Amino acid sequence: MKQTSFILLLSSIYFFFYTDFVSARQRYSLDNFIIKENLIKNNKLAIIACDSLEEPTDKLNGTFLFVINGFKQQLNFSQGVAISPQEIDKSSFVFLKHKNEHGTHSKLYYVMKNDDGLKPIKVNWVFLLLIPLAIIFIATIYKRLILLAIIALLAFAYFNYNKGLSFESIFETISAGIKSFF
Repeated sequence: MKQTSFILLLSSIYFFFYTDFVSARQRYSLDNFIIKENLIKNNKLAIIACDSLEEPTDKLNGTFLFVINGFKQQLNFSQGVAISPQEIDKSSFVFLKHKNEHGTHSKLYYVMKNDDGLKPIKVNWVFLLLIPLAIIFIATIYKRLILLAIIALLAFAYFNYNKGLSFESIFETISAGIKSFF
């Protein structure tokens, strides 16, 4: 009788501290994020911590290292929100990457700037892969369109490069998307 009560006491203490430790780890783990325009509309982006369903969470506080378009940035999260230090002066691609103990998390956005402010649009990795493949497929079927396909591929590459998207970012986005299947 005393042994079972002692084992029950030890197991309850273990589960109490273990669940507290797990919830503390989850509190400080940044595994998903989205970007929006900053609320004060100062042409800066707000990075918002999210759960797996992309619902914002306000439980994240602290400093986290991000790579934004190839530049390392220490972002200070307060109640799940951090403000990017760079201002967006024209429409461009924004590639964000964060690495932690759970893996590398990266996202690609196209940020449109107009008179109303910034509008971030998440770029799906499938489009980065399907658009060039579709152009190549059409060119192989219709041999007369090879010159037009080459021009379209060059225009696609120039648009991406002109808006700040490097080939490295394209390949990282595609490889992260493929890895998400497995």
